Amino acid sequence: MRTEDVLAAIATGLWRWDNASGTVTLDSEAARLLGLPAEPVVLPEVVVRSRFHPVDWNEINGIVNLAVAEDTLAEARLRIMDEDGRVLRTVRSRSKPVENRCPDGRVDYELVGTIQEIAEPQPGTTAVHTPITGDWRRSREAFLLDAGRALAEARSTAEVLRVAASLSMPGFSPDGLAVFGVAGDRLSIIGHHGHGPGDEDPFTDMRLETDYPAAEVVRTGRAIYLPSPEDYKRRFPATWPLAQRFGRVSWAFLPLIVAGRTMGAWMAAFKHPVSFSPDERSVLTTVARMLAQALQRAGVAESERELTSGLQRSMMPTVGPHIPGMQIAARYVPTGGGLEVGGDWYDVIPLPSGRFALVIGDVQGHDVRAAGLMGQLRIAVRAYASEGHRPDAVLSRASRFLTGITDSHEESDFRSPRFATCLYVECDPQTGLLEAARAGHPDPVIRMTDGTVLMRPTAGGLPLGIVADTDYPTTQFTLEPGETMMLCTDGLIETGGHDLDTGWARLRAILESETHEPGTRGSDDLEELADLLVQAVHGPSSHHTTGPLADRREDDIAVVLLCRDGGDGGCGALPARPVRPARRTMLTVAQAEPERIAGARRQIRELLHDWADAEQVDSAVLMVSEMVTNVLMHTDGDALLVAEAAGEPGTRRLRIEVADPSDELPHKRHPGEMASSGRGVLLMEMLADSWGVDPRGEGKSIWFELHEQSKPDTALTDPALLPVPEPGPALGPEPGPEPGPELGPERGPAPDPRVEPGSGVV
Repeated sequence: MRTEDVLAAIATGLWRWDNASGTVTLDSEAARLLGLPAEPVVLPEVVVRSRFHPVDWNEINGIVNLAVAEDTLAEARLRIMDEDGRVLRTVRSRSKPVENRCPDGRVDYELVGTIQEIAEPQPGTTAVHTPITGDWRRSREAFLLDAGRALAEARSTAEVLRVAASLSMPGFSPDGLAVFGVAGDRLSIIGHHGHGPGDEDPFTDMRLETDYPAAEVVRTGRAIYLPSPEDYKRRFPATWPLAQRFGRVSWAFLPLIVAGRTMGAWMAAFKHPVSFSPDERSVLTTVARMLAQALQRAGVAESERELTSGLQRSMMPTVGPHIPGMQIAARYVPTGGGLEVGGDWYDVIPLPSGRFALVIGDVQGHDVRAAGLMGQLRIAVRAYASEGHRPDAVLSRASRFLTGITDSHEESDFRSPRFATCLYVECDPQTGLLEAARAGHPDPVIRMTDGTVLMRPTAGGLPLGIVADTDYPTTQFTLEPGETMMLCTDGLIETGGHDLDTGWARLRAILESETHEPGTRGSDDLEELADLLVQAVHGPSSHHTTGPLADRREDDIAVVLLCRDGGDGGCGALPARPVRPARRTMLTVAQAEPERIAGARRQIRELLHDWADAEQVDSAVLMVSEMVTNVLMHTDGDALLVAEAAGEPGTRRLRIEVADPSDELPHKRHPGEMASSGRGVLLMEMLADSWGVDPRGEGKSIWFELHEQSKPDTALTDPALLPVPEPGPALGPEPGPEPGPELGPERGPAPDPRVEPGSGVV
């Protein structure tokens, strides 16, 4: 009996689908099953396709493509439709894709197989549904959507492997997974799940020529399905003992292919039998493709992170070596997005004189070019400093250097010139003397031994790279034992929608926190303080505020802390019987910088931030403004301000001195009702507890003192109780009745009131 007769007897037809020519050859039984006359026929594929239900056609199209890729059978269930769109019957198709080479050299395929009618369960019966049902399809689609989203969100190889291990496939979840990678001619385990420690040892360095399913998958790029232990043992007898000890009964090995290149293999092993139907193979193949893409993305991301972190590490210095009498802590945090590189930097530079320099800077931008310019500028600054140049000369040369290298890029793709801010501080570890030069950078901050925090105003010039030849004046001040200086970039202050004022208030709360009371801070706590400052911007606490002040991590952060050891060798430590240390600040206001009078007033308010009587603080600020303004108006020199608050809270004494190079002493005036000057001495007598003038070898020093009062004195607030001023012993002879200057002989015009509203006019 012929084969065709046997197949017809069991209602099974033969067909050959030639994809290259677009024709389908049917025998008589196959034509009958498709609702056509029962005779052999060759039809265009569009005629045959019209006999299938549209949903089933989409299904079989994917199954055939999968079978072509895996070189396996294509199995599907199809509903046959008549001309009126009614379902005639349901058939099962089993076919084998066979490659054909077309005359033009193109490789195509044709399907050779059978179709057979199957009985559909009637409504109300208990017939078991086949795996290919609408519910299964919906479960599969939902699973693939969830798996795709989870794998797309994984940012590292470890996260991808954890996601792969947690996948619960609909109806056939594996209990053992392994991902194999390829390095040269070797196969290795990248990650695994469902195995014990050491189980991966035989597979960690396996040659690709080994008779092992994963190795063959990598060599051929085709999936291997082993539904039973017998299939495994028959196809791979040499490596069957390696798999036998795990007690699995079904295995699927699928290639991990990205851009046409096989980068590894994925194994899914089952403790229950799996037949690997077309739909199951389709799910596994789809997961393998997503897994390959996720591993590729994670590998690229890890390489980029390693590259950028290595770049930043190579350009960032270490804080050491240890400096006697000083402790240093530093942090650098790049932006959260992109390549995580930027232009912020810090450096600690040993100098030929035995001193050392602290440098902190910020090159404009957060990209690769900013990082490159930062590295060049850091090397240039270190070179200039190592030659022994003073702070102002170092910044002047650095500005000329940055201008030169940015101008040379104007004709390239980098068309916008870049600038950089910088703060250079030369430190003497023996005396605590600091000499600072600033190029458009935020001022340094000093934390005194009693916890008071002051922003130290320093003279400055333009940012580096704007004008080649720029002068940078130098400011000197002293870091007392136990005090801490903070240098930072604007990313620490302004990140999260803050401006300079609100950002500074956020940092001041951290610096003055009770966690760092005097006597408890050491080197470890200096590191902790650096972490707290960064966490104030990037930590959980930065998310407590919603709206415009929410943390957005839009700028790099660099911060350096320098602490001078206390008298007993500890940083910020106090003696066993603590004595409240005096607060002291010093500030120079030059003739050419009248705008710094505002900084002097701010210094006094920050120094007296916890003073009991707010009106006394206002009085001190008013008198300081008058004293400094008069120096600028009536002398040719600069004003040197020294302020000190000593004693226990509630009973402290504030002493403020303003020195100038003039020998002229202040005189008491009797200004008329409309006079705009001449009231300085009267203010001193009414507002200060004591005041006076101390002549010096060259110039004089005018001082006043205030004694802290827990409750305001009504005698100083009620105008009716104000005492009538009397001439003080330090005053000179009484001049004529004409209005005169407050604290010195009149010389030159009054300062521009636009500089400081109210300065010198009371």
